[in-house]
Amino acid sequence: MIVNSQARQSRRLPAVSKLSLVLAMGLVLAACNNDQAAPEGAAPASTTAVAPAEAPVIAAEDAVSDKVNALSAEQLREAARKAYGDNRLYAPAEDNAVEYYLALRDKSPGDASVSSALTDLLPMTVIATEQSINRGDFAEAQRLAALLEKAEPQHPALARLRTNIETQQKAAAERAAQQIVTAEEQAAAQAELERKRLAEQKRQQEQAARELAAREAADKDAAAQAAAEKEAADKAAADAAAAEQRRAAAAAAAAAKPTAADLRPLAMPGPQYPREALRAGQSGEVLVEYTVGTDGSVTSARVVRSNPGRVFDRAALDAVQNWRFQPISEPVTTRRAIGFSPGR
Repeated sequence: MIVNSQARQSRRLPAVSKLSLVLAMGLVLAACNNDQAAPEGAAPASTTAVAPAEAPVIAAEDAVSDKVNALSAEQLREAARKAYGDNRLYAPAEDNAVEYYLALRDKSPGDASVSSALTDLLPMTVIATEQSINRGDFAEAQRLAALLEKAEPQHPALARLRTNIETQQKAAAERAAQQIVTAEEQAAAQAELERKRLAEQKRQQEQAARELAAREAADKDAAAQAAAEKEAADKAAADAAAAEQRRAAAAAAAAAKPTAADLRPLAMPGPQYPREALRAGQSGEVLVEYTVGTDGSVTSARVVRSNPGRVFDRAALDAVQNWRFQPISEPVTTRRAIGFSPGR
């Protein structure tokens, strides 16, 4: 088990670390040579030509470091949350949100929050891999590609990225073979590459964090808007239901309330013909509005229209006020025309 762990660590060793070993060996040899007389015409040790080390392919199962895998689920969850908040989304190695979430997914399969976080982070990891390739930072590109493969083995960009890393790395090796640089120059170039990587990753991760925050804010606004619209729709539906209930209640009340058609007369004596009108042979008609009380008696009456005016008003009102009907549940107001004719 110790051998396997060491092997995996060796496969994950960044190019800059291997280069450091090469430089260290070179310095030891140079120190030894300084104790001996240098052959005439020999080149100084500081100008020994070296080729850039090739970044090894990192397998998906080795993408997450042993250090990260050793953490508990709760430690991983807290570390992932902190890395996410500090904009360490996919870098640096062994201390970034993607690695923590991948290790947490292994320990807590089926956790929806972990899957959601990785879904948000993978597009940024793809972009970071492409930018590492463009910088010629193949060790970092291999590390990021391994994270991507572990997160989603069938990711549509994975094969393209792996091929691009291999192609660009070969091209870089060919260029290096045509222009071999000294160990000092290679170390300086590697240090500059590391500096650019850190600066670029910091900028990219800060930008990605801003975009994620904006997306979360937009999602919250959309959810709030949807909730407000639902609340308004529910209120409108409730108001409509209440209005319908009121209408139904009013209709029921109106249906239960007695009308003129419900009046059942018990006594409706006719009017007394005014003597003056009778001698003059006048005829006419009076429209009377009257209210029948619950006991069936006429409680009030008034003349609405008469022709001729006032001739038959009193006789009509006297007659109506003597009418009687069957008792009813509520008072009813109605109208009736009373005609006057000498021949009747």
